[in-house]
Amino acid sequence: MKFKPIALIVNIAIALGIGALGGWATAQSVKTWYPTLHKPSFNPPNWLFAPVWTTLYILIGIAAYLVWMKRDKIEHLPRTIAIYFIQLILNLAWSFIFFYLHEIGFALFEIIILLMIIIANAITFYKIEKWAGILFIPYILWVSFASFLTYNIFILN
Repeated sequence: MKFKPIALIVNIAIALGIGALGGWATAQSVKTWYPTLHKPSFNPPNWLFAPVWTTLYILIGIAAYLVWMKRDKIEHLPRTIAIYFIQLILNLAWSFIFFYLHEIGFALFEIIILLMIIIANAITFYKIEKWAGILFIPYILWVSFASFLTYNIFILN
C-alpha cells in the first residue's frame, strides 16, 4: 500500500471539519449555559475537551484513510461509507442537541445511539484493516465516558 499524503490530509480534514462545526455549536453555551448546570465531581475541566476531541478526530481521519486505501477490496463499500458518515453526523448532532438546543435528555438518548454506531464503525473498519478498527478504541472509550457524563448531568439537572 503506497502512502497517499493528500488522501490522508483529506480524511483528517473531513473529521476535523465535523469537529469544528461541533465546536461552533458548543462555543457560546460553554461560556453561558453550561456553567449553570449541576455537574458530577468527575466532570473534566473545560480546557481538556478541545485537545481530546482534536486527537480523536485525527485518529478517526487516519482510520478512514486506512480503509480508503483498501476501498477497491471492500465488498460492501457503500455500507462502509454510510456507517462512517452516519457516525460523524451523529457526533456532530450531539453537540447541537446538547449545547445549542440545551436538550440534555434527548442528547443522552442520541449519544447512546452514537456509541452503538461508533462500535459498529470500529468493527466494520477492523474487518477491513485491523489498525483502522484499533484507532477507534480511544473514541469508543471517550464517548462511553461522555455518555456516562451526559447521564449524570441529566440526572443532576
